[in-house]
Amino acid sequence: MELKGYKVLAFVDEEFEDLEMWYPVLRLRESGCEVHTAGLQAGRAYRGKYGVPLVADRSLDEVKSEDYIGLYVPGGWAPDKLRRYEQVLRLTREFHEASKPIAHICHAGWVLASAKICAGFTMTSTPGIKDDLEHAGAIWVDREVVVDRHIVSGRRPPDLPAFTREFVRVLAEYAGRS
Repeated sequence: MELKGYKVLAFVDEEFEDLEMWYPVLRLRESGCEVHTAGLQAGRAYRGKYGVPLVADRSLDEVKSEDYIGLYVPGGWAPDKLRRYEQVLRLTREFHEASKPIAHICHAGWVLASAKICAGFTMTSTPGIKDDLEHAGAIWVDREVVVDRHIVSGRRPPDLPAFTREFVRVLAEYAGRS
């Protein structure tokens, strides 16, 4: 699926899950998508749980949801930090309100729960945050990937191929409509 000319925003903070960040970012780039990573500081190197660094392209303060076709939130421990930043919650809600594709995997559902956009959506995640998603109003299921309208969710690193394939598919469908 060709996504040349489209941009996706990916949030980053310390202790992101290395595979859950890099695998989707590289696959999105292979599909032609331009992926911008945004953290508290542009140009800062954030370290994954296993030490792989990623330099933020942008700061959270400078990105605008209208510049992107979709949003990606990787797992790891980073989502527990990201959900405390008002910029992250605002941007997540803006993507949701515009029905733009949002993908999250593993612990990244914490960001959507804190943004209060889970109600009525069927989602998956690592079983460790099942209760958090259900308390936020999601219908939790144990599957490698779940697509409910514009939200794509995945469980854990072994599910990355199916998860990323579905995210690219949903982005391409959205691009075809816009």
